[in-house]
Amino acid sequence: MAKIDDIYDAVDDFGLITSVEAKGLGVSNAELVQMARRGKLQRVGRGVYRMPVWPYQEAAPYAIAVKSAGPDAYLCGESVVALLGLAPIDPGRMWIASPGRVRRRLGEGVRMVERRGNARVELYEGVPSQYAADAVREAAGTMGRDRALQAADEAMRQGYITKGERQELVKELEA
Repeated sequence: MAKIDDIYDAVDDFGLITSVEAKGLGVSNAELVQMARRGKLQRVGRGVYRMPVWPYQEAAPYAIAVKSAGPDAYLCGESVVALLGLAPIDPGRMWIASPGRVRRRLGEGVRMVERRGNARVELYEGVPSQYAADAVREAAGTMGRDRALQAADEAMRQGYITKGERQELVKELEA
């Protein structure tokens, strides 16, 4: 089987693969660069490539940013609220959390937050993300109490949080 076929079989839901993942398949960085030059892959970030035949998805920019930040990175705060469509959010900023320091530039509008400890991480729309209740709690500081309450209501309606978690959020936000 050709190496591009191995890559095609190994990409995630967004058609993305990192150079580290490709190396595990026996594909070197030089080969990835050659495939990108030939149009078989698109370079979308440092060490992150996308299959051009993959259909575009709304959550793709979030997935690319998280994948570019490293293996344990995840979407957090306002960005989770935006991804899930819980409240209107400025799409020009994206918040990514990582347990370790990330030195590379991830693109315009991407903000990195270093997080230690055990955060609750879920897969929403195929993107590793902070748990919805925690994301709404964190986003309340920047998006305002009223919009955070709206986001909590919408998260419960869509089934991302329980009624008890919503009541706890409302209690915290109204305090």
